[in-house]
Amino acid sequence: MPLIIFEGPRMEKDKKRELARSFAEAVNRVTGIRKEVVTTVIHENEKENIGVGVELLSDKLAREVGSAGGPDDAVRESGRPGGG
Repeated sequence: MPLIIFEGPRMEKDKKRELARSFAEAVNRVTGIRKEVVTTVIHENEKENIGVGVELLSDKLAREVGSAGGPDDAVRESGRPGGG
């Protein structure tokens, strides 16, 4: 049974459903494995519990507030600190 572990920001319940569904559909499409056997574990991480380089993500984002697009948008869209 495939296991997918997603580390990312806090999300609304409907977004978690969408994420789990999307992962299961992608596994099925690529491997032929039935969607019903794919397990997705979602770990939601607070910004003060993530280190980026030598600083906490919460500190980095607070420092970068005001940049074009906003750093929170990059984290939200990519699910990763810095948006990369």
